Amino acid sequence: MVNQQHSQQCRAAYASETRESCTAADSAGGACPGRQVTLSIVVPCYNEEECLPLFLSSAAQAVREIMTAYPGTTVELVLVDDGSTDGTAALLQRAAAGDDGRAAFPFAIRWLSLSRNFGKEGALLAGLDAARGAVVAVMDADLQDPPSLLPRMFAMLADDPTLDCVATRRTTRAGEPPIRSICAHAFYRLMNTMSPVAVPDGARDYRMMRRRVVDALTSLTERNRFSKGLYAWVGFHTAWIDYPNTRRAAGKSSWNFFALVRYAIEGLISCSTVPLAVASYIGLLLCAVAFGATCFIAVRAAMFGDPVAGWPSLACIITFIGGLQLMCLGIIGRYLANTYLESKRRPNYIVRDGNINNADICDTDHVCRSEHPAYNAEVRAR
Repeated sequence: MVNQQHSQQCRAAYASETRESCTAADSAGGACPGRQVTLSIVVPCYNEEECLPLFLSSAAQAVREIMTAYPGTTVELVLVDDGSTDGTAALLQRAAAGDDGRAAFPFAIRWLSLSRNFGKEGALLAGLDAARGAVVAVMDADLQDPPSLLPRMFAMLADDPTLDCVATRRTTRAGEPPIRSICAHAFYRLMNTMSPVAVPDGARDYRMMRRRVVDALTSLTERNRFSKGLYAWVGFHTAWIDYPNTRRAAGKSSWNFFALVRYAIEGLISCSTVPLAVASYIGLLLCAVAFGATCFIAVRAAMFGDPVAGWPSLACIITFIGGLQLMCLGIIGRYLANTYLESKRRPNYIVRDGNINNADICDTDHVCRSEHPAYNAEVRAR
């Protein structure tokens, strides 16, 4: 009985604390000016017209559980349309306007539509920039990130003030092609070997974070973002929830095999400089082998006077070394290209439309990302 009363007191105190922290931020001109939002749920969307109605229903059920357990909790859903080519943007607009039965939703719906497809990382950052909650969750709309875990994640943060983040990872990859599972395991093994921070195998972007973690993530200014690596890099006390893989609720994933390979390469390059070191080590090794082979040929010619045969072998060796050189140049070129892109300082995303004021979406330099002619024209028109 005492434990139950203590738990109820903790829950009430946590809901009050999150509202007060937002109020304190209001007075300091902080993350949630003038708004008392306990939990923000950020959802990047790309061609999710079929999944979104199912997601909204599941998310509403999970949020009701949170509100029942923690009275006074306020929740907002931040949906980011990443340049979808189907009816995703129109669906978001209808849901936010109440045309899809908004009265049934226990949360406010805020949405952004980007000017084109900037990729998941850009859409995710747009959502984090717009989120006002003292606690922020990030998840996908395809229901492969089960909304049913949200109450558990929120409770873990509420019951442990020292906990900064609750993250998720898949324990199985049932339903995936075998080659994709093998490559995924190889990627995580390679990433953890090369990167100074560990990324658990099966880690998802699905997580719930306190405001200080979100502020740390949005303060990172790089344009080539790999969120799984950034979560590990910023650190903070993180607890993990394991769950089996689940299939998409509807529709088709936009992530094909080659897109995943490109994403993995970008992740390795953004999180580690080891590939550059490997290229150097390969060069040193080949120099050592070439020097040893030269000494062997010279000694053999001096002792036996035999002409050195094996022109086909020599041609193969030259071709092999040339291939390695091109590979090393390619690695250097990727890093150089990323440096070039970073130096241009283009925004990670451009907002085309939405029901979120452009003043609510600012970067760490307090220069609004949405202060772009393509968006300002839309704002002035409204």
